[in-house]
Amino acid sequence: MNSSEKEISYTTTNTYSTLNSLDTNTKTVWIVFHGIGYLSRYFIRLFESLDKTDNYFIAPQAPSKYYKGDDYRRVGSSWLTKENTKKDTQNVLRYVDAILSEENIPKDKNLVILGYSQGVSIASRWISSRKINPDAFVIISGGFPKELSKKDFSFLNKTTKITHILGQKDPYFEIAKVEEEKVRVKHLLPQIEFRTHPGGHELDPKTVKNIL
Repeated sequence: MNSSEKEISYTTTNTYSTLNSLDTNTKTVWIVFHGIGYLSRYFIRLFESLDKTDNYFIAPQAPSKYYKGDDYRRVGSSWLTKENTKKDTQNVLRYVDAILSEENIPKDKNLVILGYSQGVSIASRWISSRKINPDAFVIISGGFPKELSKKDFSFLNKTTKITHILGQKDPYFEIAKVEEEKVRVKHLLPQIEFRTHPGGHELDPKTVKNIL
């Protein structure tokens, strides 16, 4: 058998979702990265309870779609897998760059970057690789990429508010591993604040309402 794997580059198109309007009344722009299994248009609905005048939300869409369940009716998506991770990561980051260019966020707005579950890996890699300096970075129910080090975030302002939020009943995290991860993330991001909510592996809008 004489098989080989080759590589090509091509232009592709993807969607993303927004909530509310970006105008002179907007105080804060949120870029929110969903977890595995979501579509951005459903994920963004989780933020509908936050003030509609003050907040504008941008939800990028993970590029890989798949059918969920045995009935093949519901569609979910995934950001990355262990297959071809480095190249796929660069593709995703260029896609997020394109969103930022398209939205042209005014400099006078607060910027919050939020990653939920698998979305934490994209949010953190985008911040570190593009040297993004948000007003706040929110990590919810997700693991931090192992390859990232303290120097990857050395450019961040000390005033950047960094918050880690985890559900007390999250079935995906064992207490010992959570505590170990907290130590590692605290080393990477010394100003981080740890919070919990009483639920499970979910995004609780109440915990991000007053994040700034």
